[in-house]
Amino acid sequence: MLHLLGHIVCRVMTETIVCPGDRLAATSEFAGGDGTYTKDRFIFASLTGVRTSAFSKTQGSESKPVISVLKRGAVPLVPKKQDIVTAKVTKITPRLVATDILCVGNRPLPDERFQGVIRLEDVRAAEVDKVQIASCFRPGDIVKAEVVSLGTSRDYYLSTAQNHLGVVYAKSLAGVPMVPVSWQEMQCPQTKAIEKRKVAKA
Repeated sequence: MLHLLGHIVCRVMTETIVCPGDRLAATSEFAGGDGTYTKDRFIFASLTGVRTSAFSKTQGSESKPVISVLKRGAVPLVPKKQDIVTAKVTKITPRLVATDILCVGNRPLPDERFQGVIRLEDVRAAEVDKVQIASCFRPGDIVKAEVVSLGTSRDYYLSTAQNHLGVVYAKSLAGVPMVPVSWQEMQCPQTKAIEKRKVAKA
């Protein structure tokens, strides 16, 4: 049985019910997902449920399929268009921001399985031609963003263009959590230094 979830196809393996400790697959063929643990190059069930595998519909993906154990009737949590997600910035370039998606709505993902990309044109709605990525985001920032569309493989295109989207948590160069002082600035309470960000309006 197949469930289409965004760009992920989840295949329920003939309703196979597994119990904690059951060996599911080798790590050379699968990656462990929800409801599993890895030991001695094998993946085992950590709960009682239905064994599933998930893989990208995109051809040519080098990612291993993910094997998981779901409680009966459960559906894997997968970001979809227009979802509001919380993500951590992992890298910035002059053209885009790379992130790991941590939560979908208020529901945390069990692991950092999905990546998000904020393109230059999706940072804000006004004066797009003046946007400078380094003045809006820094690696380590936590941002709130909207899923705009599916990107490539396991990436999602995200947008922070709306006023309530953007950086919600950031540390200063001194390593201290900063506080927003405007929609484009945050301040270190220790050093009083101002750093530029695309701040989410509370």
